[in-house]
Amino acid sequence: MVKICLSFFCVILLSSCQEGIKDPLNWKLGDFSARTEEEKEISLTDLKGKVWVADFIFTNCATVCPPMTANMTKLQGMLKEEGLEVEIVSFSVDPSVDTPAKLKEYVMKFNGDLTNWHLLTGYSQEFIEEYALKNFKTIVKKPETDNQVIHGTSFYLINQEGNVVKDYDGITVPYDDMIRDISILTK
Repeated sequence: MVKICLSFFCVILLSSCQEGIKDPLNWKLGDFSARTEEEKEISLTDLKGKVWVADFIFTNCATVCPPMTANMTKLQGMLKEEGLEVEIVSFSVDPSVDTPAKLKEYVMKFNGDLTNWHLLTGYSQEFIEEYALKNFKTIVKKPETDNQVIHGTSFYLINQEGNVVKDYDGITVPYDDMIRDISILTK
């Protein structure tokens, strides 16, 4: 009986944390294992208890990744101005090319602050393609005859329990909506 009451309380508490967020998604993420730009191992467990924003990028991208990364840098600055503690996680969609050092160099071109921005690689192409589709409901596909990886352009808001709460356009970012939703989660 105590377990049932405790479980019910946790569900109510988590749902109330998301109250006010329009049309929450509530997609539960599966675990992952990756290396950061600092060559450190990271997994979903390391992000539990934190609110984070994720996206999918690669360093040789000739189209959408530069504006997405610039937009993520802008969002990072806005979050700091608001005093919101949020982690940022960028998954490389081209892990055979994107080394930790290459990812770090790439984000530094956009003046990203690596104190709370984790650039992930160190997994297989097959893993990231399957992980993105299964967990974020987005495509990642590396063509055999082209170095430009096909991938989505969304920013994803993840809550403290590791659930995707919301997705946003990463090109024409609705910054005010994101800040509002992040504020709700971090209360």
